[in-house]
Amino acid sequence: MNLEIAYAEFGVRPPVTKAIPEFLIELTEEGLRELVSEHYDSIKESDIKHLFPVDNAEEFALAKKHSADFMIQICGGPAYFNQSRGAPQMVGRHAPFKIDAKARETWLKLYQPLLQNLVDKKGITERSVESFWNYLNVFSIWMVNTK
Repeated sequence: MNLEIAYAEFGVRPPVTKAIPEFLIELTEEGLRELVSEHYDSIKESDIKHLFPVDNAEEFALAKKHSADFMIQICGGPAYFNQSRGAPQMVGRHAPFKIDAKARETWLKLYQPLLQNLVDKKGITERSVESFWNYLNVFSIWMVNTK
């Protein structure tokens, strides 16, 4: 399975392709919420924890929920994010945070073992996981706002 991190040229926003519908079908909404939660929990011990409300349990739980809502929506599920937060406009939502290429790389690296685990232990197809990875890989380039 190919979970390589794509090079991100600062200021360039390549076209984003969403994950195939099978990813959410195979994983389920609950499974995607678990994935996002595990990812956020790994962030607590990372060098990007300063970008997240790790010291406030209530805000951190809400951040997990918003992220999971977004991921479910972007993967073809119900528009939970739009219903609770309005249009995603993720570039603008991330603008207050200094996100550089290293932070992006850390964020992606924290997903790699979790996605491999989906294949190894949950039986999610590599094709589905790679489609989600490809989305994350390019989407995350758009969030880089600091050299």
